[in-house]
Amino acid sequence: MSSRQYRLVLAALGLALAAVVAVVVALQPSGDPMTLPEPLEDVFPEPGDAVVRQTAVEFELPVGYAFDLIVDGTPIPAAEIGYTPATGRAVWQPGPLSLFPEWGPGEHTVEVRWDGLDGGLPDQGSFEWSFRVR
Repeated sequence: MSSRQYRLVLAALGLALAAVVAVVVALQPSGDPMTLPEPLEDVFPEPGDAVVRQTAVEFELPVGYAFDLIVDGTPIPAAEIGYTPATGRAVWQPGPLSLFPEWGPGEHTVEVRWDGLDGGLPDQGSFEWSFRVR
């Protein structure tokens, strides 16, 4: 191998290493992990996310909780929310038969209010977050 070929191989390896480092930095999550109040287990989209117009709002509470969902200040009727009692997962998405036919571009605020139904001490609370629709 000539010295010119040797330099080209080293340059190509250097560029490949730089590309790998750039990809790792770009894909590494930034900021602190999301912390949710107990008993809320998960929300989607996450606070501050930028999402497409077809996005559904999802959240998860333990079994045995009643909840209300408020989107942009408007309470969503329970009939519009897909709820799986066995897992406590709820999903709502704007659509033609919904109060909101579609997400408009810009920022939207979602609030989940809950109340424990297990017969123990009252366990009421709420969580509000915002995301942006592109």
